[in-house]
Amino acid sequence: MTVLERMKQAGVVPVVVIENAADAVPAARALLAGGIDVMEITFRTAAAADAIAAVAQECPQMLVGAGTVINVDQCRTAVAAGAKFIVSPGYSREVVAWCQQQEVAVVPGCVTPTEIMAALEQGLTVLKFFPANVYGGLTAMKALSAPFTQVKFIPTGGVSGGNLAEYLSAPFIHAVGGSWLCTKGDVSGHNFEKITALCREARAIADQR
Repeated sequence: MTVLERMKQAGVVPVVVIENAADAVPAARALLAGGIDVMEITFRTAAAADAIAAVAQECPQMLVGAGTVINVDQCRTAVAAGAKFIVSPGYSREVVAWCQQQEVAVVPGCVTPTEIMAALEQGLTVLKFFPANVYGGLTAMKALSAPFTQVKFIPTGGVSGGNLAEYLSAPFIHAVGGSWLCTKGDVSGHNFEKITALCREARAIADQR
């Protein structure tokens, strides 16, 4: 099963901010206990690379990737640490090209027809839509899917347990990304049972799609 197929099967891709690398493995295990086996660790903190490395080494059943990647140097660092996929908030031709050369799955952020066409020119059909709530959410993605029928979106931003079912029921949604499953506060506060419970709720919704 490919990385993108794993994301689709999971239905939700938790966006996880790790401030202390020691929290990475417990967070990953909490997600796994809730039935979610994909996680995106963001490059918003200095602990990101160490966190990815710890999960890659100690939780082999977890598909771990890097998020908020904005340049090729970060791609190199993330993949060297063990990241199996790269997610960018926007579209960078250089980042996409590097990932394709290394045969690493990449999901860039695209919210305009121009960005989507640029991604299609590089052979990508699964794209991040961020911030989804600011750029029109499901209404915008539905409109964009009309001319771009081959494109599937991973919306992030404004998605929650309350609207997850609505998002996942749309035919143009590949999966959804979100931080509500594994918040920075819950990770740093070691509220791992809460993370597991939220993942179980999301898993139940995803399984109904």
